[in-house]
Amino acid sequence: MLERYELEAFLTLAEELHFGRTAERLGVTTGRVSQTVKKLERRVGTPLFTRTSRSVRLTPVGHTLYEDLLPAYRQLRTALERATAAGRGLHGRLRAGFGTPWGGDLLTAAADALLALYPACEITVREVALDEGVRPLKDGMLDVQFVAFPVREPDLTTGPVVTTDERVLLLPSAHPLARRTSLDLEDLAGLDLIAPEGAAPDYWTDHHYPRSTPSGAPVGRGPAAATWQEVLSHVSAGRGAAPGAARGAAYHPRPGIAYVPLRDAPPLAYGLAWPTAAHSDLLGAFVAAVGTAAPA
Repeated sequence: MLERYELEAFLTLAEELHFGRTAERLGVTTGRVSQTVKKLERRVGTPLFTRTSRSVRLTPVGHTLYEDLLPAYRQLRTALERATAAGRGLHGRLRAGFGTPWGGDLLTAAADALLALYPACEITVREVALDEGVRPLKDGMLDVQFVAFPVREPDLTTGPVVTTDERVLLLPSAHPLARRTSLDLEDLAGLDLIAPEGAAPDYWTDHHYPRSTPSGAPVGRGPAAATWQEVLSHVSAGRGAAPGAARGAAYHPRPGIAYVPLRDAPPLAYGLAWPTAAHSDLLGAFVAAVGTAAPA
């Protein structure tokens, strides 16, 4: 039987791919995380992660185990949150934000489901511009936000991964790389990436818009973009390229832009973040509702 701490340690490390950040999220030492993962690997009988001095990656077995366990873990958390909410009753106001159209769809579905059960609540959902980062949470403008991980802010709490997506590169359709069926991260060398500037923290920007390839080749910066519409305009005009999510092709079809898979890039992970000091029963129920509404 898989113990709860083994489950949480494995799933968190699979999301963070960093022992220090995993320990920070779980509130334990890196040594305990390492020991727990090793114990789980002995039980499974094969490595779940490959570790070097520079990186941590899931093995194929580890990736399969992550995909198998995550839905069950989300379902367990959702059941507990819903039971808690039903026992206490809910009221109050919640302001939720999203930065992607699929995030907006998900939050709206969760809000509708929750309001059907608790009509006394007030839940509003609004869009957050690409260059705002998590500033609306810090400024008190939002109570919860659907974000692309990582989020490592001392005053914010992050929930589990709600959904993932494969990474693609948005390119002008006339660019030579746009004719390829897929690319790898080394193909970013020499390109100018269109990235946000503003409130987005540097660690987040560098994670999604790397300044170098895995081998160290430099990756340039194109014009800054405050919104996804600006990103699309810059790419279609040939001013640069932009990493993005594969499902963006369905939400943002645009003449002059090709969405080419990045085959060796880790998947994008999305979830919720909220101010640590502002947790409430309504927020907990909403987090659970988002987990329930998320696609399997």
